[in-house]
Amino acid sequence: MAPHIDRIAQPWGTRTPYGPGTHWPVRVDSHLEGGLDPAGVDRWVQSASILHSNGDALDIAVKDDRIVGVRGRAVDRVNHGRLGPKDLYGWQANHSPDRLTTPLIRRDGELVETDWDTAMAAVADRTKELLAERGPSSIAFYTSGQLFLEEYYTLGLIAHGGIGTSHVDGNTRLCTATAAAALKESFASDGQPGSYTDIDHADVIALYGHNMAETQTVLWTRVLDRLAGPNPPAVICVDPRPTPVAQHARVHLAPRPGTNVMLMNALLHEMLEHDWVDHEYVDAHAVGFEELTKMLDGYSVERAAQVCDVPVEDLREAARLIGTSERLMSTVLQGFYQSHQATAAAVQVNNIHILRGMLGRPGCGILQMNGQPTAQNTREAGADGDLPAFRNWSNDAHIEDLARVWNIDPMDIPHYTAPTHAMQIMRYIEDGSIRFLYVTATNPAVSMPELGRMRSILSQERLFLVVQDIFLSETAELADVVLPAATWGEKTGTFTNVDRTVHLSDKAVDPPGEARSDLDILVDYARRLDLRDKDGAPLVKWTTPEEAFEGWKECSRGRPCDYSGLTYDKLRGGSGIQWPCNDEHPDGTERIYADGQFWSDPSYCESYGRDMVTGAPVSPTEYKALNPEGKAVIKAAEYLPPHELPSEDFPFQLITGRTLYHFHTRTKTARAPQLQAAAPEVWVEASADDARAQGWVEGDVLEITTPRGGVTARLRITGIRAGVLFLPFHYGYWDTPGGDHPDDHGRAANELTLTDWDPASKQPIFKTAAAAATRVRAADGKQAPAPTTTASRPVDGASVPPTTGGPDALADEELQDEEVGR
Repeated sequence: MAPHIDRIAQPWGTRTPYGPGTHWPVRVDSHLEGGLDPAGVDRWVQSASILHSNGDALDIAVKDDRIVGVRGRAVDRVNHGRLGPKDLYGWQANHSPDRLTTPLIRRDGELVETDWDTAMAAVADRTKELLAERGPSSIAFYTSGQLFLEEYYTLGLIAHGGIGTSHVDGNTRLCTATAAAALKESFASDGQPGSYTDIDHADVIALYGHNMAETQTVLWTRVLDRLAGPNPPAVICVDPRPTPVAQHARVHLAPRPGTNVMLMNALLHEMLEHDWVDHEYVDAHAVGFEELTKMLDGYSVERAAQVCDVPVEDLREAARLIGTSERLMSTVLQGFYQSHQATAAAVQVNNIHILRGMLGRPGCGILQMNGQPTAQNTREAGADGDLPAFRNWSNDAHIEDLARVWNIDPMDIPHYTAPTHAMQIMRYIEDGSIRFLYVTATNPAVSMPELGRMRSILSQERLFLVVQDIFLSETAELADVVLPAATWGEKTGTFTNVDRTVHLSDKAVDPPGEARSDLDILVDYARRLDLRDKDGAPLVKWTTPEEAFEGWKECSRGRPCDYSGLTYDKLRGGSGIQWPCNDEHPDGTERIYADGQFWSDPSYCESYGRDMVTGAPVSPTEYKALNPEGKAVIKAAEYLPPHELPSEDFPFQLITGRTLYHFHTRTKTARAPQLQAAAPEVWVEASADDARAQGWVEGDVLEITTPRGGVTARLRITGIRAGVLFLPFHYGYWDTPGGDHPDDHGRAANELTLTDWDPASKQPIFKTAAAAATRVRAADGKQAPAPTTTASRPVDGASVPPTTGGPDALADEELQDEEVGR
């Protein structure tokens, strides 16, 4: 047994080095409350983490019908037993005394407790009233990346097949809609080409806008173990902040926010200049090479160095590493997805792999990463506006096939226009055409851009707002009805991570009070609406998670995300399994697109793509003319300047993002003592050069403003590029005195962000707002409340104590975890 270590101060744990092509060693991490001996655990229940997108498999420890800890699953392909800080400690939120346990309904302007029948009757009755008065277009659903596949599929069936609305989306629109869009542009279908095991083989790993060290800590641990072993890979990092990834990178490119397309075009231009192209592969398996060649004329590394403000030598070296690698792995995340020209930038990463012929082989994967643990299921199951099982909205045969599965008339499935994305849903609420919004497991009153406007929209008297959640979030406080939900560990279901690994999470304990699983609530809602198929039978034909999973299997059969070979029994006891899993691939599929075989045939593909500048959909006729044989599509993109540039009044560029210790709006992680102590309050980061120019010092209280609002935060001086400010987006108002937004000093980063989105993916742009910063109070001896172990570490020489989780955490033995090596 290894000695106790502080996994707040050492979030990636100890090294287990390994070399290329060998097996990643097992290291089982665990944490039990109060120093409980593992022998004292009553039972261990199989699950995986839902506080990030990695999909770390774990077992839940139960004693006296209470969750008391977790341990990693050594057998699982994803983590080989490792757990990150949020895995180890985040489960404590389940026990929080302020869990929602009883339905609430608004009476005389106040939320009061009620019974389930009254609450659900109010929700169903208002739905039926609006359907009769205004039709399906008055109803909208906004969901999460936190539910289970079975729940998303049920929600999609109710919304699309029962109610008939196209107003369905999830908060995945805010974080990784571009992942799906980029895959659809290049391969005409969602579904990640790569596998986590590509880390085991790659000689170059390129991370584009992806702070893997903080967003997927266990995956970064895998990279660290490769770096510590023989023949380590070269890491390329594209990020304006000095992240832990950047600290380990052979080349760190820190471009100006909003210039990612310029940077990517320069890398591609350099590849063409040196003929680092697999022409045989491109000729056989791709279309669009000639258009890319023409577009790249003039995108020299010298021009990009000026526009992006990065050294030309670094651009050349990055291109050389990419162009001459034998096994290239690439990952992409929010630094591209939430920035200007999001889809266009992410697609250029796909273009690199197509040009190099690096798809479908060990070490040659692309992961257009997800930000949430079940974001992939949102897209697969049709709860984000897409049709279930990657069916094509523009293909009548796909509509008819889905209608067959659901046993309804094809005309009952709305497909007359593109699905409504989240930002457009909010605009329709603002103008009054949507009068009913059903929100599940998400908090748009903090996570959406331009929060002053968002609060106004969600507070409209004419809007009937339903919130289904586990805490009284800022959004729930605005609701007409609040439905208390069960969470992870309190219900059963499956979920799928970014490399297509499906995990089963079994129920470990009962939910508190009267809380119910999201599936039970949705099934009750469908029953109260009396939704029927064309034979008069209930439209939703299941009541249990396993029955819902069996229904989903039939819906996915023969489609790219084929689950037909999976069962709950097959997922119990061993490792998670990657889809497609069917008769042809009974043990799952590690990598897709081997030997140039894509899902892009015009009759089969999920999408015909969009114009990446205008967002206009490509018509079926246009797509068939472009790609009649179903090859990969190389799509060029011209660089365009960001919409909001710095000015005399707003001289900085503001970017927002995550920290390792929190997730989303902190509704869970802030209720875990170790995680909250590591990052207790919002801070703002600025460069040493900007601090000197402005006369700022560490700990100064700054007011950050944009044309939309202001945030007050203490200053952390870091190695971030000059001219850029960073705010973590996790901090809202639920844990401030009174739980209200203080007009005089905002705390939420999205008070400042703008209502603007990528034309192709419709993902909001959180990373190019023009901002100003003013000192409102001089440092008083207090440091910024920012972690020192992550991208928010202070510049060299700053006097800041190390992050340890706080003195209380260190003093209390029960807040320590055990790391056990096997």
